Amino acid sequence: MKLAYQFKLIPTSSQKCRMSKWLDMLRHQYNYLLADRFDWWEMNRCSINACPLVCSITEPREQPEYYGQKRSLVSLKLQREWYKDIHADVLQDMVKRVDLAFARFIKGDSNGKRSGKPRFKSKNRYRTFAYQRVKPDCIQGNRVGLPKLGEIKFIQHRPIPDGFVIKRALVTLKADSWYLTLTLEDAGVPDNPTIDIEPTEANSIGVDAGLEYFAACSDGTMVEPPKFYRRAEQKLAKLQAKRELRKKGSTARRKLNHCLAKLHQQIARQRKQWHFELAGDLVGKAEVIFIEDLKVSNMAKRNKPKQDEEGNFLPNGQAAKSGLNKSFADAGISGFLNEVLPYKAARAGRLVVKVNPSGTSQHCAICLSRVPKELSDRWHECSCGASMPRDLNSGILIKKVGLGVRLTIKRESGKSRRRSPHSNL
Repeated sequence: MKLAYQFKLIPTSSQKCRMSKWLDMLRHQYNYLLADRFDWWEMNRCSINACPLVCSITEPREQPEYYGQKRSLVSLKLQREWYKDIHADVLQDMVKRVDLAFARFIKGDSNGKRSGKPRFKSKNRYRTFAYQRVKPDCIQGNRVGLPKLGEIKFIQHRPIPDGFVIKRALVTLKADSWYLTLTLEDAGVPDNPTIDIEPTEANSIGVDAGLEYFAACSDGTMVEPPKFYRRAEQKLAKLQAKRELRKKGSTARRKLNHCLAKLHQQIARQRKQWHFELAGDLVGKAEVIFIEDLKVSNMAKRNKPKQDEEGNFLPNGQAAKSGLNKSFADAGISGFLNEVLPYKAARAGRLVVKVNPSGTSQHCAICLSRVPKELSDRWHECSCGASMPRDLNSGILIKKVGLGVRLTIKRESGKSRRRSPHSNL
């Protein structure tokens, strides 16, 4: 089992200068190696049955790859002696980052999904260097020993768990300070422990995630989103307006950019802390938590453009959709459902089960009849007498679907139509 613990570093002035210098040198070499890969790719790539019209007249050189660029670090230290100051593991990790970024662009990840073209790193976009190997006893008291940097004071707000060994260390420059992220590993604990819990009516709960109520539970609990970004939006606007009045490249503009970064960092930390607190409350309510298998990225997509017969663009409602997308980003629904809640549940020995979201907002939780509603309809009314908030109705339905209740579709006339065997409704 692997864990990641992050601690705040308190380096001395000389250590800060040295780490900043490392980041600058690593960034320059990262851009150089990435440019070398782009140069070979543009000059030598071609389809199987075709050759490019414009190509290099020189003899094709060997394709840059991970091990070749890794070997080039030897000559780099001979030509530029100041690179000897950087630890070898840190330099090799930089080469690995180049290889990973280019491989995801060309081949894609394990699922075949390709990333965009890698960008050259500016000064504000290269903020982390990594030690792939550190001593297991690198922590002594309130200090951590890192090769070539010496002992650095840090705030150890929680101890290292018994049985876990420190395998990797990342040093990151954030808006307010330097941070150390330690990767801990315990080979005796499986990464994905099997949680064998049989869902029942008594030990389970259904949770519907949304924007009006961030979490609507089947037990009647309704949690509103705190809207951390919306609350800080006015302060952000003032700082951004003030920054635009300052000359580009000036010290005043740089200081205002730093203030903006710290405010964004505060908003992100508030959201993350609230997510973990809410996940802890939900985990304490039941042993099995049913949630919808939502594709939030699809829900936050831009509206498709509309054109008339002459090719002129027509209003497509994107202005209103932009505000909705901002609310999705402010709430952080995807991160909560896919990362925070499963993590907290696994640590507590609980089970999170995703159910098909089809029909959970268009049926009655009491009689299971179909009750069509528009997105603007926030109250559920049914002929059976059920009257409740729409999100609460969905939370109850999610629990019933998770327990095996299959929703049926009924026509408005009351006659049920034959159900397709391949339908999930």
